[in-house]
Amino acid sequence: MAKRHFLLLTLVSVFALIPGFSIRAQENPPNIHVIVDMVQLNVAVTDDKGKYITGLRPEDFAISEDGISQKIATFAEGDEPTRNVAELASNSNNAAPMPNAVADDPASGPASALNSLVAGSNVFILFDTSNYMYRGFVFAQDAISDFVRSLDSANKIAFYSYSRDLSRASVLTRDRSQLLRGVRSTVAGDDAALYNCLLLTVKDAAQYRGRKVIVVFSNGPDNSSVAPPEDVAELAQSTGTVIYMISTRQAQLDPISTAVFERMTAATGGKAYFAKNWREEKQAFASIRDDLAHLYSLSYYPHANPNRGWRAINVKLVGSRAKKYHIRTRSGYRPLPTRMASAVDVPQPHAE
Repeated sequence: MAKRHFLLLTLVSVFALIPGFSIRAQENPPNIHVIVDMVQLNVAVTDDKGKYITGLRPEDFAISEDGISQKIATFAEGDEPTRNVAELASNSNNAAPMPNAVADDPASGPASALNSLVAGSNVFILFDTSNYMYRGFVFAQDAISDFVRSLDSANKIAFYSYSRDLSRASVLTRDRSQLLRGVRSTVAGDDAALYNCLLLTVKDAAQYRGRKVIVVFSNGPDNSSVAPPEDVAELAQSTGTVIYMISTRQAQLDPISTAVFERMTAATGGKAYFAKNWREEKQAFASIRDDLAHLYSLSYYPHANPNRGWRAINVKLVGSRAKKYHIRTRSGYRPLPTRMASAVDVPQPHAE
């Protein structure tokens, strides 16, 4: 019951951060309405050897939600700006090139929504500074610093760290110097509340449109959270946030943590890596950088669907490509309500 109360309060907190949502206590239970905005998907396409498949077009993809076929509204590959599918079709017919800004189109939504989907990703790095990190602390800082430097300039990055509490060392920025100062200023701390702090990071990411990515470096299992990992994964899916996790062999020795990390990342369209040493840590960060550079960004406005609960998303390739290649993306989402009853008063994880 405590977990359910925590989840309810967490969702209320998330909605309060999103423009357009209002939460008000009333004497009579209010009607709950759901509004589904544009659904964005980050899709990796690989062959049997794990090589990325590039050069695909919107017409190569088919998307369904709860079995209902959807029309792709915007499309991009890698870090290129997201563009209206109608614009791409026009350009392919030798029409005059259009600027990256998207014109109003009744079939694909208002320009104000589409224009906010710009090039690159919003990347949140979450670094484990708990007492699990004493031995490999400096090596981990080096690996994260190299990752920050290697990301394309189109990407904005935030750097957070966690032990028992969350520390937002650097907010979302393109200033690499500021980020590197944040990395170097971290110090090893207390017990690890990974899921509490990851939940708060997902809430921060939910405020942004476009591609949202969280890269977690964790050296060990969670030993002090009250938030269940299943709730964190569902919220990440529902807000379109991809989670990657890099962990060490110490965490892999815990079969529960291993299973949780793999399930959580797979559900959001990300990956889990287990590094034996600092060299493999750097390789894992390089793999994530390559993944971000090769993801396809697709979006759609859902057709009428009476389901207000979990909606399953299926993405596949059409024609002969369907059997040749593999797709990785999030498996679904839960529509967010516009109005909710007053929340139950339970403790929340603390953020510095």
